[in-house]
Amino acid sequence: MKFDPKQIREETSKDFEAAWMAGTKYVSERRLNEKYPRSVRGLSYGKPHPVFETIQKLRDAYLRLGFEEVMNPVIIEEEEVKKQFGKEALAVLDRCYYLAGLPRPDIGISEERVKRMNSYFGKEISKEEIEALRNTLHRYKKGEIGGDELVYEVANSMDVEDMEVTKVFDAVFPELKSLSPISSRATLRSHMTSGWFLTLAEIWNKKPIPIKLFSVDRCFRREQREGEIRLRNYHSASSVLCSEDVSIDNGKDIATGLLSQFEFEKIRFRKDEKRSKYYMPETQTEVFCYHPRIGWVEVATFGIYSPTALAQYDIPYPVVNLGLGVERLAMILYDAGDVRALAFPQFYAPWELSDLEIAGMISMEETPNTAEGENIAESIVRVCEDKGSAKSPCEFLAYRGPLFGKDVEVWVVEPEGNTLLCGPAYLNEIVVHEGSLFGIPRKEGWEAVFEDGVPTNIRFLDAFAAFAARRIEEATRKGEIDKKDCEVKVRIVRSGADINVKIEEVAMRYITSKKKKIDVRGPVFITVVAKKV
Repeated sequence: MKFDPKQIREETSKDFEAAWMAGTKYVSERRLNEKYPRSVRGLSYGKPHPVFETIQKLRDAYLRLGFEEVMNPVIIEEEEVKKQFGKEALAVLDRCYYLAGLPRPDIGISEERVKRMNSYFGKEISKEEIEALRNTLHRYKKGEIGGDELVYEVANSMDVEDMEVTKVFDAVFPELKSLSPISSRATLRSHMTSGWFLTLAEIWNKKPIPIKLFSVDRCFRREQREGEIRLRNYHSASSVLCSEDVSIDNGKDIATGLLSQFEFEKIRFRKDEKRSKYYMPETQTEVFCYHPRIGWVEVATFGIYSPTALAQYDIPYPVVNLGLGVERLAMILYDAGDVRALAFPQFYAPWELSDLEIAGMISMEETPNTAEGENIAESIVRVCEDKGSAKSPCEFLAYRGPLFGKDVEVWVVEPEGNTLLCGPAYLNEIVVHEGSLFGIPRKEGWEAVFEDGVPTNIRFLDAFAAFAARRIEEATRKGEIDKKDCEVKVRIVRSGADINVKIEEVAMRYITSKKKKIDVRGPVFITVVAKKV
């Protein structure tokens, strides 16, 4: 894909000219790589998270199968778990997180406390203010004031600044500092089935049969520790089919229809020996898919809900349920070996930057601010490309035209004899290859680096021309060119900074941490002179 800079300029916002004059970096056609398009004027391609990408694909797959999406309750009361699991409820509740909250103590306003507040706030708190404070604390106790509002309300009651109350809050009200959470009987959903019973109980008589529902959402399990294949919170892609007559074949059809959309060609079913009590005997079934690298792997489970469990919620129709672990499926799709690194790469995955990502962090430090300045840069490039091998002494006119209301000429010159207009490395190009950064020519011997790496499309010549044009702009705008010619030159390049190339700190840290190379150097020897006509 090739970008047209002129079209980009025409299609950007009306504020473009203001941004341009304020220093927005120009984008020349030379800097836009046809093979690897990069961000243009702040617009860039985002990167989805693999788990949420998989969730979106699962949502689309379920919708194509004719299922309706719903949100199931996340907070499940303990009594609901007992209704669903019966004698097995204790084992299930053992892996549930119970919700807890801080109690709201009854705080009295004693004379001693009033004396402390007088001392802290440097004022005599009036009887009216004490009564207002007492009322505020009572309202907090009743839940009429939230914890995030308490400091403001206390300060307002005593007519003092919020910050003053914040500084001495623990000393004035030590009861609040020593509070400990008290558990409720509410749990976080450990599996989607807990929510399905509640949902189906409400809608079985409000929708026509069959009812086909799905939900992709978080579940929480109190694991002893997280590991390569287990997280304390995970996503379940779960569905139910409620009808007058369901069978194991319905579960197989749903699993096949769902997983075939992920290009799994081999699917197997096996009876699950765990036999959860909320499923009918002999109906709980494991679903396996074949992956070329890791072989057969379990990705889902389905079964028919027990009539006994359904009867607890007065649901008169049989229900087949399928549950699929999103992270497990994503591990297969993204060839991941550790679910922690897949879900939380910022914590567990090794730091890796692709050559393309590194190339996106390389740019020109300074660029022209005006359209005339861009023309000057392009003219310098054109002259050097055409006359770079001309024998010196020599000079070539690159640009004659207006700049900030003045007529200027820009020349590429080499006054010394027995050399060339440009040095040997002026056409070297910056390319990223296997995590290293090189400034090399497109000549024999370097073909593999350009082919396998990521060129930035920034040559030494391009970077210098942009820098020279920017300096000529500044000299003209400030009136310096009225007094003397503006000369800009580059000699031996020993780093990117010498040739107006900026490497972002993130890329620098990555390259050095991986013990890769940064080799941007060479004899460039270009001199540009701007004159007022």
